Amino acid sequence: MKRHRILSGMRPTGPLHLGNYMGALDHWVRLQDRYDCFFSIVDWHSLTTDYADPSAIRENVVEVATDWLAAGLDPLRSTLFIQSLVPQHAELHLLLSMIVPVPWLERVPTYKEQQQNLEGKDLSTYGFLGYPLLQTADIVIYKADAVPVGEDQAPHIEIAREIVRRFNHLYGEVFPEPQTLLTEAKRIPGTDGRKMSKSYGNAIYLKDEEETVKQKLRPMLTDPARKRRTDPGDPDICPVFDLHRAFSPAETREWAAAGCRSAGIGCLDCKAKLAEHMLERLAGVHSRRPELAKRPDTVWDVLIEGSKKAREVAEATMEEVRGAMKISYPRP
Repeated sequence: MKRHRILSGMRPTGPLHLGNYMGALDHWVRLQDRYDCFFSIVDWHSLTTDYADPSAIRENVVEVATDWLAAGLDPLRSTLFIQSLVPQHAELHLLLSMIVPVPWLERVPTYKEQQQNLEGKDLSTYGFLGYPLLQTADIVIYKADAVPVGEDQAPHIEIAREIVRRFNHLYGEVFPEPQTLLTEAKRIPGTDGRKMSKSYGNAIYLKDEEETVKQKLRPMLTDPARKRRTDPGDPDICPVFDLHRAFSPAETREWAAAGCRSAGIGCLDCKAKLAEHMLERLAGVHSRRPELAKRPDTVWDVLIEGSKKAREVAEATMEEVRGAMKISYPRP
């Protein structure tokens, strides 16, 4: 029986951290056994906000792909590719831009949110406004049945469904409507208690060695009420306990919560036990990544081969699109 197809992607903004891993990558690895998976490093999307200085994108592509492979994405079970090596994405994006009303793009929640939050960048460009439209092209060019995303990205999938309906109404049934495959949300705080982010400088990276992980955890912010070892705390407002929820088994979570409330354990005790479980969870990544990092040519080969496969699928779709729109001509 033919398996359903999914597509998702990541922008190459640098090495991946625990938020990327628990929020998406770990889920992708498990989806490989159930779906025909296409995973894209969406370098054109990076240009929507970093167009002024794209110098790091190429290096970041390798970093992301290395983390993908170390985490368990398997090029024999999934198609791993670079968006810009499949130029059909750009062609479909252009054609879709002819039929999509501008207000549809302006109402996407992240459009105004990011304009307000990303200070010091001029985001009054069509590329930024059209981000959801290019994302739609990324999805539907592979006729993906579903897209694994967090809740914050769900509006992007909904606009993709609207665009598909409009295209199919105008030109005939070419694209399936992609479904939203919500990933299990886990709050992954950074070492300062805020959401883990490269830009905050509070991230624990997949490439961090074991001792580096421990060093980053030791000074991590906890419940501010615990100024002394004997002060009781509240695990429900402690960022370290949020990480326990993500990485530790129930028995350890119960031990940490009870010990925190009674001041029976210190914060360093709590963090040491967290580090133990976190490193156990990341053991496979840590064992594979150093060797992959020594062989960037091998990583590139995976992406090149995956991009060839993706181009074949994308071109087959574009032949249908051109035919449906009555702009299919003999190819030179």
